[in-house]
Order: sequence, then C-alpha cells, then structure tokens
Amino acid sequence: MKIIVPLDFSENSYKALEFAISMADKKKGEIILVHVVEIVYDFASQAALALDSMFKDGEKLLKENIEKYQASGVKMSYEILEGNAAITVARIAEESQANLIVMGTQGASGIKKALIGTTTVSLIREANCPVLVVPAQSHVSEIRKVTLALEFANHEEKFIDWIVDMSKRWELGLEILHVQTNKGFKEELAVLGMEKFLEKKYPEVKVKIHTFYAESASAGLELYMEENDNMILVMCHQHRNLWDQIIQKSQSIQLAYHTHIPLLIMS
Repeated sequence: MKIIVPLDFSENSYKALEFAISMADKKKGEIILVHVVEIVYDFASQAALALDSMFKDGEKLLKENIEKYQASGVKMSYEILEGNAAITVARIAEESQANLIVMGTQGASGIKKALIGTTTVSLIREANCPVLVVPAQSHVSEIRKVTLALEFANHEEKFIDWIVDMSKRWELGLEILHVQTNKGFKEELAVLGMEKFLEKKYPEVKVKIHTFYAESASAGLELYMEENDNMILVMCHQHRNLWDQIIQKSQSIQLAYHTHIPLLIMS
C-alpha cells in the first residue's frame, strides 16, 4: 500500500504521519512524504533567496523525519516541490499511483471556508484517490472500527470493496451507516437488500448496519458521531463544478471542516 503524507512540519501534520505509519503494511507498505513550498513573487531577487532557503530547510526536516521513523520498518521517501499544495500533492499521488493520502487539518471559517477552502478540502476536490483527513483534536490511538456512510446510491458500489479490504488490512471492525429521513416500506427493503448483498459478497466479513432516523443526513451523521468517536468515518464525495460546490454543498466537504474524528473521503 502506497500512502502520500503532505507535511508542513506542523504538529498536526506529524500526527497524520504517525497515523499513516500505523496503517501502512510493514512488509509492502510505502510512505511518500511531500512538502510543497508556496511563495509569492513580489521581488524576484528576494524570492529566489527565500525559495532556496525554504528548499534546504524543508529537505533537512524531511530527512530527519525519515530517520526518526526508520525503526517502524515502513519504506519512506520524500518529495519537495514548489507550487500550489493541493494541486501538487494530487499530481504526485496520481503519478505514483498512491492508494491513499493522509493529511492533517485545522479547519477554516468565514469567507475562506465558503469560497477558497483549506488546503485539505481543496485536496479532496483535486485528488483521484481517497483522502484521509486527520483532525487536530482526534484520538487516533483509540480507533477501533471503520464506518462507511452510504446513501445506497449507484456510485457507492465501487467503494465497498476498497473499504472491506482496508478494514482487513488495518484489522478494524467494519460498520455501515445509513441515515433515513423518513420511514417507509421502500427504505426498509433497501436496508434488507444491503444486508443480503454484504452477506453474499463478503461472507467472511462481519458487517454491522446501523440505521439512523433523522430530519436530515447531516443531523443523523452528527448524532452517530456523538455516540461513536472511536472510528474512521468514510464518505463518498462526487466531484462537482465550482458553482455546484457553492450552491449545493457536498456533505463530505462540510464535514471536513467540523469533524473531530478521522474522515476518509472516497472520490
């Protein structure tokens, strides 16, 4: 399994790195540390000097981290590049055929949150592989299960295989969460159908299905997260154009700002 870990050398990016190490396969796993230097060119001569210093300092810290975690047994390498952080990390992940990006987040507020977004949320939009968001306040050492939130939509089918495989690799329990905004015969049939589908396709895996009744999907998710904080919550995020992102906000994008637990976004 190949994991990309963006590092800005903050405490929370180190937290994400330690989480990635714990998830990587010690024999076949690989972690690529990525540090992106972003600089505004106000004065070309000064910018050139600053850029050279940033690259030297960044490379020194990346090498120190690889040496620090050498005893983990996980193969580690690094990339240091100049550019936009989200676009650069997404490109490296695609070029290296990474299975996962693990990134720390601090969140954002106000106009920045609504229109620009944090680097983490921008990366969710850019990446073609799953992105695992590790919030500053999460307790990663207490993770016991993976919970996949489903709407029972067609686009979600391809993600179930990936999550089942990952839950086995990480030796974590697997649960399915479905939030229903109304009770009815059709909804009950959908839940029963999912149970039969899982039993038939993954007979060796014990999967629990939780159905929450709530006024909205977000209310059901928040209720579940209040009662379960020892998990990685998994959601599917379909890429939308900019206007759709502003007018009709994706639930997974909103959660990336508010979650206190690790959030895995499947794209």
